[in-house]
Amino acid sequence: MTKTRATITAVGHWVPEERLTNADFEKMVDTTDEWIRTRTGIVERRILRNGATSDLAANAIQETLKNRGISAAEIDLIIVATVTPDMFFPSTACLVQDRIGAKNAWGFDVSAACSGFPFALVTGAQFIETGTCRKVVVVGADKMSSITDYTDRNNCILFGDAGAAVLLEPSADSSAGILDHILHCDGSGERFLNMHGGGSLNPPTHETVDKKMHYIFQDGKAVFKVAVVGMADVSAEIMERNNLAGKDVDWLVPHQANLRIIDATAGRMGLDRSKVMINIDKYGNTTAATIPLCLSEWWQSGKLKKGQTIVMASFGAGWTWGAVLMKWTAEDAR
Repeated sequence: MTKTRATITAVGHWVPEERLTNADFEKMVDTTDEWIRTRTGIVERRILRNGATSDLAANAIQETLKNRGISAAEIDLIIVATVTPDMFFPSTACLVQDRIGAKNAWGFDVSAACSGFPFALVTGAQFIETGTCRKVVVVGADKMSSITDYTDRNNCILFGDAGAAVLLEPSADSSAGILDHILHCDGSGERFLNMHGGGSLNPPTHETVDKKMHYIFQDGKAVFKVAVVGMADVSAEIMERNNLAGKDVDWLVPHQANLRIIDATAGRMGLDRSKVMINIDKYGNTTAATIPLCLSEWWQSGKLKKGQTIVMASFGAGWTWGAVLMKWTAEDAR
């Protein structure tokens, strides 16, 4: 029997208009534009002053539906990848479902930090491949400015706000769509990258607020050391498992956390930087939104073409990391 594949048939994104530049940070903390550029590759990032993650997600989904030419009522399932939900409950997926009028859809959130989109994408693909759903929206959205301490010069420069989404639909072409995935998690990394305040372990109190436990904590050196190996290793592994060489991959779509990590991953895969999607300079690290944001921008610009082979790769808090191999199937942008 022919295996049903989950394919991406549409993509879209939305970012706030406000830009927070490196020059702005020079006025806020002890840093320089040169220091930020050389260590991260970031020039500016977008900030949502008024609104929440559900706004980022809803706008991205509506753009995706517009690109596909369908209504929200046709969606069967909404999966929101985020670490900045509007609230603990209801889920952001529920809020988005109501906001966009997806009256026939159910949904849930996925929390896997910077690996959120690949984790959610693979999860959504299962509903397509089993025939349970025919139209699944997967959106990565994070309002990272809401959990960023803007007095912490090492971390505040890294993050931005964005939302980006894809539409999954079934295909009988077994050589198209999502072809393979490798996903991992290792909870021993918790102490290096976390937000300890606000959950059942440390409910909100004056003490947790005073100790800044509701902001991102990151041991940058420890995270870099593990991420640069983990993301490169899993990308090489998925290529080896599918007998692919660098010449066989059209695009690497890496999580946009640090330009040095991206370059190390491309090097391990034998890819020239011309085959790597990079927009960290414009948006910084938008956590679950980085990978679909790249897909949307490259599709919109006409550089992402039907039939191209793509490897997505991520590394995030948890630790969580993984890679997804796919053949692009969305029609070219008009």
